[in-house]
Amino acid sequence: MRKSIVAILGLICIILIYFTSLSAGKVFRSEVKLPPRTPVSDQPEYRLVLITQELETPFWNKVSQGAQEEAEKDGASIEVWGSYDKNEEDFLKKIEIAIDSKVDGIIVQGLDSDEFKNLTKIKAAFNGIPIITVANDVPMVDSLRRTYVGSNQYLAGQMIANQLLTDMGDSGKVILMGDSRNEYYQQQRLKGIDDILKNHPNIYTKYAETEDTKEQVIATTQNAMNELPTVDAFIAVNANLAGAMVQEIGRRARVGPYFIYSFDDSQDAMSLLESGNLDGMIEQSPEDMGRISVDRMIQWLGGTTVPLNTEGYLTDIRMLKRAERP
Repeated sequence: MRKSIVAILGLICIILIYFTSLSAGKVFRSEVKLPPRTPVSDQPEYRLVLITQELETPFWNKVSQGAQEEAEKDGASIEVWGSYDKNEEDFLKKIEIAIDSKVDGIIVQGLDSDEFKNLTKIKAAFNGIPIITVANDVPMVDSLRRTYVGSNQYLAGQMIANQLLTDMGDSGKVILMGDSRNEYYQQQRLKGIDDILKNHPNIYTKYAETEDTKEQVIATTQNAMNELPTVDAFIAVNANLAGAMVQEIGRRARVGPYFIYSFDDSQDAMSLLESGNLDGMIEQSPEDMGRISVDRMIQWLGGTTVPLNTEGYLTDIRMLKRAERP
């Protein structure tokens, strides 16, 4: 009996060993197909950031679009940061965060203030982060920016002055409206206007300086028109002042008899032209500004163009008249 039990157990062991060996052989002989690896996406070579004071405006949307398209083409990543309604404190904080984040390069709307200059000239330089100003410049000596990409603001001022002479003639009274910050780009526009008009002794100009709130612009326009009741023309040197300025002119008199000019870098510039409230404005090339600024930054980071042209890379401008609007 005992021998029978041992024999049965032995037979069972032999059968188990046989089937185990058979299964193992099938496993080793079969072609095992592992699930495909998920490829790791290529990391962008450079991390860039574009920072502006005026998010979600037609002008800066085009700058952003040009920058993003160029970054994608060149294999870089770019984020667009900024503030709304020219919130200077928030704008400066964004620059500081970008520096602390150790991005590879910062493209930024220039701000002619001590705080901006300290961030770019000291903190960014200390961390080895290159700065390119776009649309609004701050001189290199003040900011240590690598270059500037944007309009020739001096030439833009000259173009507006020449158009005024064509429309009004070489005699008349002109109010120039600028904000009290008197930033570098405004200085350049004013200098261009003055260098043309000063050669026409029968043209009188009055500079009206204002805070950039709507209420202050309206009050400044009132005062300027009271002091110069026979005014013939207005130029909003800061485009963000044009809307409130035109509103007050229209409240006091018909807008039609006046010659009114401005620039395209404001929320309502094109609508003012299309409605007939502007006789002309300087149209800039914001998409090119975004595209070229990213291209030059990548050239700098890659060492293909060192140094960059410190005088800047100038984009196209043209005078857009009311009759020529799209």
